[in-house]
Amino acid sequence: MDTNGIPSRLRAADTDRERVASLIQAAGGEGRLTLEEVEDRLSTVYATKYTDELDGLTSDLPRPAPKRRPVAFGHPAVRIHLAVAVALSVLLIVRWTVSGVPFFWPAMPMFWLAVSVLAHARIRGARGSFRRGGGAAVA
Repeated sequence: MDTNGIPSRLRAADTDRERVASLIQAAGGEGRLTLEEVEDRLSTVYATKYTDELDGLTSDLPRPAPKRRPVAFGHPAVRIHLAVAVALSVLLIVRWTVSGVPFFWPAMPMFWLAVSVLAHARIRGARGSFRRGGGAAVA
């Protein structure tokens, strides 16, 4: 143990072993490792006790790029729609302030403006993932 009471070596959990095993299998599928190397490393993965030993098994393999979520409001048409909805909301609030009506009546039109922008962003996002290959194949 070190001075803080934390063990210097942590025991590996099954999730740690599975994460490393999937990296090794992916590297074997890409042709970076031979079948014998994959078998050797996988047998070592399931026999390891500590996390630092697991790190050594994949140190010579490239790390997978983190998956990024597409930006929902990244499309120019959605941004224009959002700008128009905000401008209309501001005009509705100004109109409500000038009118002197005691209840906040712009809430309902602003709600539907927000729903329309969110639906537009959702449709644009789904359409973009379908074009990138995320949709179903049609014969």
